[in-house]
Amino acid sequence: MPPRAVAFDFNGTLSDDEPILCAIFVELFAERGLPPLTEAAYYEQLAGHTEEEIFRRWTGRDEPELIAERIARYRARVSDGATIDVEARAAVRYAAERGPVAIVSSAAREEIVPVVAAAGLADVLGTIVSADDVTNGKPDPEPYALAARLLDVAPGDVLAFEDSEAGVASAKAAGMRVAAITRTVGAARLSAADELIERLDLATMQRLLA
Repeated sequence: MPPRAVAFDFNGTLSDDEPILCAIFVELFAERGLPPLTEAAYYEQLAGHTEEEIFRRWTGRDEPELIAERIARYRARVSDGATIDVEARAAVRYAAERGPVAIVSSAAREEIVPVVAAAGLADVLGTIVSADDVTNGKPDPEPYALAARLLDVAPGDVLAFEDSEAGVASAKAAGMRVAAITRTVGAARLSAADELIERLDLATMQRLLA
């Protein structure tokens, strides 16, 4: 049976923005005299985790002021919604015509909502589970379990789209089928997913929902 609902990770999956996030973290750590971060280290150790977890892993402490600054820089760079490309928008609308859809993200709600609105998808992506809504972020199953409850479907009836190990682990632990986009960390690190795809586009969505 085809999935009854679809859940999208945000950063790197729905929004092709991991290079932007990486660049912001690299420059912010350098400016503040924190341990220097390389692109390789970002994708190896940090991608897919919550802000709090990223700062704890890299600096050893919580950095609420730096989190706020990181979010502000991100919003300034993605305010036009262009990181959600035309094909991704078409895929989301195709899924929304066939059942409920949601965003399940380690990002803050204040980052997600403006980009979704600028991309013209606010009318179909009203259900959002962000880092603000859970106690335990990915790879814990809590974010995806909450999404299933909000969508009023069993986790096993949800197809999740992810791009990181933490995200795949979260959705799988919640009992969902997972399609993993390989552009962020590569196919080898996403072997736990049920399906590997190169990008989120209409043709792929049509195939997976058939």
